[in-house]
Amino acid sequence: MAETSIEWTDATWNPVAGCSILTAGCTNCYAMRMAARLDAMGTKKYRGLTRKSGRRAVWTGKIRLDHATLDVPKAWSKPRKVFVNSMSDLFHDDVPVEFIAQVWAVMKETPRHTYQILTKRPERMAEVLAAAPFEVLPNVWLGTSVEDGRVLHRLDAVRRVPTAVRFVSLEPLIGSVAAGDLTDIHWAIVGGESGPRAREMKPEWVDEIEAMCRRSDTAFFFKQWGGKNKKATGRTLHGRTFDEMPDLRM
Repeated sequence: MAETSIEWTDATWNPVAGCSILTAGCTNCYAMRMAARLDAMGTKKYRGLTRKSGRRAVWTGKIRLDHATLDVPKAWSKPRKVFVNSMSDLFHDDVPVEFIAQVWAVMKETPRHTYQILTKRPERMAEVLAAAPFEVLPNVWLGTSVEDGRVLHRLDAVRRVPTAVRFVSLEPLIGSVAAGDLTDIHWAIVGGESGPRAREMKPEWVDEIEAMCRRSDTAFFFKQWGGKNKKATGRTLHGRTFDEMPDLRM
């Protein structure tokens, strides 16, 4: 577990490491850069998970299951919001269903924590969670990442997932998603890409999403403008911050 500066959560928990590039939103993935750094520092868990491609690190496609990390949340006495697998995707095709079930069991045993799971593979999420032994847990929020209009089908897929709270991360937002539908999506996180190769996020794309949220009664969380120096660009929109969270009375 690691404390985190991610604005919408309190901590990260990574029982899986490694991933593979899927769509345009993965191009400058911060987790690839972080995994490469950790490998260079001698962290065994991240050894061989990235390779050099030009001047950047990219995923090799290898997945590593960290069984030793599974029970870590049981030791946390203080309730917290936990982003699950910030360094991977729990629903990657190479993560066995049996291992996902072990993660599920830990989350069930620790109802004091709120777990937030994001995937770029919501079709597999829906398929896996439709079968035993999975059940809807009130402390588990399930979401998908949508970076532009080319992957709006992920919203339809995540709507098929049974969950207490359903959310979408529109980060890095690299195109308009105005053609999307946020019906039955309880929470939307919006953010621009950050880092040395950050792509532009246009203000009108953000305004489109806020309008969509108001129509769908979806909580709107504006995370950042991003850019090469995200601290300099900040996270205010029209002179204020938007830190809305889903209504847990739903």
